[in-house]
Amino acid sequence: MSVLTDLAIQLIAGAIGGNAAGGLLKNIDLGPIAKTISGAVGGGIGGQLLQAVIPALAGAASAPGGFDIAAAAGQAVGGGVTGAIVTVIVGLIKNSLMKKAA
Repeated sequence: MSVLTDLAIQLIAGAIGGNAAGGLLKNIDLGPIAKTISGAVGGGIGGQLLQAVIPALAGAASAPGGFDIAAAAGQAVGGGVTGAIVTVIVGLIKNSLMKKAA
C-alpha cells in the first residue's frame, strides 16, 4: 500500500477513535471538532510511529501495488487507539488549565 493510503487510514481511524473516547469519557470537555482534530493528529502520528516500530503494519509482505487487508486493519486499530489516547490527553490538559484559570 502507498504511504498516502496508510496515512489516510490512520487519520480516519484516529478521528473515529478520538470521537469515541470523547463520547465515552464525559469529563473530556472538548467539542466535536476538537475531538476530531486531536484524534486525527494522534492517529496519524501514532500510526506512523507504530508502523516504524512494527514493520508488519506497513504490509511489507503484500504484493507491490496490492491492498493488504490485514495491514489496513492493523493501521486502523493503531490509528484509532493512538487517536483516542491523544484526545484523552488533550482533554485532560484542557481541563487542568481551565481549573487553574478559575
